[in-house]
Amino acid sequence: MRRTFLRRTGALAATAALTSVVGALTLTLWPTADVHAQAKPAALQPFTLAGWSKPITEITHLLVEEEKGFFRAEGLALNYLPGAGGGDALRNLLSGQADIAFTDPGSFFAALDKGEKLRAVYDIYPQNVFNVVSLPASNIRKPADLKGKRVGVYSLSSGTLQNLQILLQQAGLKKDDVTVVVTGLLNFAPLIQGQVDATAATDTGLALARRRGVRDPQVIEVGDYLNYSSDILVVRESTYQQNKDVLRRFLAGYRRSAQWMIDQPAEAAQLAVKRAIDGQDPTLNREIIDIRNRSAVSPLTKERGLGTLDEKSLQAAADAYRKLGLIERDIRIRDVIGTDLLSAR
Repeated sequence: MRRTFLRRTGALAATAALTSVVGALTLTLWPTADVHAQAKPAALQPFTLAGWSKPITEITHLLVEEEKGFFRAEGLALNYLPGAGGGDALRNLLSGQADIAFTDPGSFFAALDKGEKLRAVYDIYPQNVFNVVSLPASNIRKPADLKGKRVGVYSLSSGTLQNLQILLQQAGLKKDDVTVVVTGLLNFAPLIQGQVDATAATDTGLALARRRGVRDPQVIEVGDYLNYSSDILVVRESTYQQNKDVLRRFLAGYRRSAQWMIDQPAEAAQLAVKRAIDGQDPTLNREIIDIRNRSAVSPLTKERGLGTLDEKSLQAAADAYRKLGLIERDIRIRDVIGTDLLSAR
């Protein structure tokens, strides 16, 4: 999604001087600048990030490479490959279309459960940002109230579905006890129009819904039942073992981009107008960016730096997925995370 521009070196300019040597004329070209100063810069290495979404405001820091060059500074030409959910991002990674995936832990666990060789290398959002939202008339106050209801999700490969299942399990319910309706990212329109009774969403999705007329929504926070990372960066095991240098450079650029959005939210909100498909309103952009910035930090990241993986939290999540029947295998998180690619804070 980003266009990376390479600077071109111009041809050497020259002046001509006419000199006579033993009655003959010789033409000599003198360079006007130092040859070494005009050496062509090294080509940028292509690097593709498979995302779970289209280029939306909450990932503005990944959309401003042309202006900010966070990855260019690491010698990388970043390409953002859109997706429709965390499972989609992983499929693009596993098919070889991407070098790294922006996905949710549930999709990561599901892929590991199927025998895929993967590593999580960066914790994007250490806070759980998922929720289930309904209107007051639906009288949905707790997970048990979802029984028999129509519930919207972004897609069947999205973390919204997996986190909905976690809530249902808390009330002794299964996915079949509700009617799951795929609504896409703009899933609050079906809620307002009565096509669903509740919708599984995220904190930024809820902020957008409030702006678009959802009054006094009833919100069930998934984090109140199981608080763990919402999104992580995942690579193939072979990439982790064989290409650590490029991964370190990518993660350094990613961390700087995330820190920039935290430090300069107003600038990010303005750039989102140009770069994000949903970024027409700078005021709403700022609200979304502030929410997402909050989810990017935790006590652990404040101590060790953005992106630090919380092994304990992820292990608790993997154990919960196993207990709830969402995966069949036990997952030892220590074996499937890479903590050696990020520099200390």
